[in-house]
Amino acid sequence: QGQLVESGGGSVQAGDSLTLSCGVRGFTLGGNCLAWFRQAPGKEREGVAAMRDGGGSTIYADSVKGRFTISLNNTDIMLLQMNNLKAEDTGMYYCAVGPGVKCPWALNERQFGAAYWGKGVEVTISS
Repeated sequence: QGQLVESGGGSVQAGDSLTLSCGVRGFTLGGNCLAWFRQAPGKEREGVAAMRDGGGSTIYADSVKGRFTISLNNTDIMLLQMNNLKAEDTGMYYCAVGPGVKCPWALNERQFGAAYWGKGVEVTISS
């Protein structure tokens, strides 16, 4: 069974940076769409960033553009570099892998139809 395992969450101050990692276990990436979602307390889960694993354009939610960067390193670890963090970035962060053809809609959880989800890591930003 394939699975995704996140790490790197924590509690930091506003303005600080964090990098989240997501390891792929039990399956091999190939033509997939990789995405990060988050869920703030009392809110629905929302997509924040996505990319194709073979390269190509990335997409970001307006709320994180210019501050967050999604990438895939050479050992197939998904990364989410988060800079200039704000209190409203607080929440549980999840990585997800889905069909590559769905990447243009990857920030919409229902349209993305991810095949794999991580269990999430908690990120807390204090102002």
